[in-house]
Amino acid sequence: MNVTIEAIHFNPSSDLEEFIQEKVSKLSQVADDIIKAEVFLSLERSQSVNYDSKVAKVRIEVPGGAIFAEKRSKSFEESTDTALEALRVQLLKRKEKQQ
Repeated sequence: MNVTIEAIHFNPSSDLEEFIQEKVSKLSQVADDIIKAEVFLSLERSQSVNYDSKVAKVRIEVPGGAIFAEKRSKSFEESTDTALEALRVQLLKRKEKQQ
């Protein structure tokens, strides 16, 4: 599976990139037909102190279409983790429908 990480207006650390690569690769345990994954990271500015400003958008291409999830939290790791969990659920539902 080809994984592309794109950070908008900042440079991600190598630790963050490794974390994302590792988490995305675990999706192949659920669906082995994933063609590629694209991860977009961005910061959202807000006036509120408690606002979750780190956004992870993940798009997975599978035969017959694409699956997408977007999550916000206080860290990129948490945003990515929750987005990938949402995708895992979607992939399981897709797999269930195919059977």
